[in-house]
This record gives sequence, structure tokens and C-alpha cells, in this order.
Amino acid sequence: MVHVLSSRILLRPVDPDRTRAFYGEQLGLAIQREFGTGPERGTVYFLGGGFLEVSGRSETPPSPALQLWLQVEDAEAAHEELTAKGVEILRPPVREPWGLIEMWIADPDGTRIALVETPKDHPLRYRPGI
Repeated sequence: MVHVLSSRILLRPVDPDRTRAFYGEQLGLAIQREFGTGPERGTVYFLGGGFLEVSGRSETPPSPALQLWLQVEDAEAAHEELTAKGVEILRPPVREPWGLIEMWIADPDGTRIALVETPKDHPLRYRPGI
């Protein structure tokens, strides 16, 4: 078995400055580290238990098959905050048949992002013996 110490998602955006503004200013992700210089410098953001690195540049947007899943404490509060910051909401928070509350947004290159709240009564929160 491979012993994974850390992981990150790498994004090569069409417009790195626009993408950094989205993840850093609009979503408000905290920066873990930055490297390099110039418009294609790298920025690594904290994603809970993982990282998102925005670096380099691509001539084409990422595949629609790439999607990010970010767990948030309160989907409705995230919806209000992101709407106030001008983020386009693809779908407001909805309680899904499987019990999670999901809302959908997209980054400037169209990468779909699910913001997911795990309600207190959801089985994912069940911790036997506690």
C-alpha cells in the first residue's frame, strides 16, 4: 500500500489571476503557501483535509468531469455570503434524498463545486459509543 502523507488537486486555469481572486477572495479559502513569481505563480489553498493548488496556465478549461466537493458547516450561510460576493449560484441549497444539503457553484473556468452540509441527524455524523 502507498502511504500517502498529503494530497492536493492541481488546477491549471485559463486566467490564473481571475481564478485566484475567485478561490481566495470570493470563496475566502485560506492560503497554505505561495511560490514562484508573475501571473502564473502558484497558490495553494487549504481545503479542509486537502489542498487546492492554482498554478500555471492552460489554453482550455478543465474537463467537465472534474468537480470539487467541499464540506461546509452551514450551506444556507454559505449561499448568503457567496451571493453577496457576486458568485453565480448554479443551484441553491437543497436537501438531497440521501440527506445531505448541497448547493452548486462554479469557478471562472466552469469547474463545478458542490458545497455540502452534513446535517446533525445524518448517518455520516453517527459515532457509536459517543
